[in-house]
Amino acid sequence: MLRSLTSAISGLQNFQERIDVIGNNIANINTTGYKAARVNFEDSFSQTLRLSSPSTAGASGASAMQIGTGVSTSTITNIQTQGALARTGVNTDLALAGEGFFVVRDTGTNAEFATRAGDFRLDGNGYLVTNNGARVQGFSDAGLISRGDLKIDTTGLPATSDPAASVVSFGVDGDGKINVNLSDGTQFVRGQVLLQKFNDPQGLVKAGNNLYTNLGAAGPLATTAAPGSNGIGKIQAGALELANVDLANEFADMITAQRAFQATSKIVSTSDEIMQELVNLKR
Repeated sequence: MLRSLTSAISGLQNFQERIDVIGNNIANINTTGYKAARVNFEDSFSQTLRLSSPSTAGASGASAMQIGTGVSTSTITNIQTQGALARTGVNTDLALAGEGFFVVRDTGTNAEFATRAGDFRLDGNGYLVTNNGARVQGFSDAGLISRGDLKIDTTGLPATSDPAASVVSFGVDGDGKINVNLSDGTQFVRGQVLLQKFNDPQGLVKAGNNLYTNLGAAGPLATTAAPGSNGIGKIQAGALELANVDLANEFADMITAQRAFQATSKIVSTSDEIMQELVNLKR
């Protein structure tokens, strides 16, 4: 009798987790680059009342008898499907069309993070950074050799340019190359945004601020690569990737989880009533 009570309690706990995940998905429907999460259940261990036995020439085998003990959460996975791209017209906004992640570095701890959110900006020193100040990584020199923090300035300008020329504007092409336009009318490639790809994106751990950590456990490429190579998608400048949350699907899942929670709570009530009858057998 108590088995039904404990099984129902496990159902209440895990359906609550599912509702929590759904609530977080809906809350992040307008979060740039957010990937919706999904809860997957699995049955818990079973109490075996009788083991199965094989059939013989003269007798049929007996089937096993088991009573389950409830449900548990097997995984909470992030759905890594492409979100819709929205034009912004801001040249520091970068969206990824296809697989891959931007890599950014925290200047305080020197730790690197992955992100799909390309709502970058230029800081006071000309570095391309996230809203929290982490610097975007890539080829940081005009020769596209050295890897490091991306900066928009005149370092590495060609010999044909005026040494006193200043930066007028810049743009990022689909391959991630940063093209800088100078005040003397010349142009040169200042650097290149490089991307990372993971064999197992589920190994990434959300660290807040649209960042992922635990990069090594997700099976990264040996080195960051240019957009359009190694199965990595292209960069769309002046656009942002929206959250891939399907609002209709989330509401449908929420209704299903709510009804399942209610049904499981009825099992708790029924088990309590049966226990009460047992207690009242002797009056």
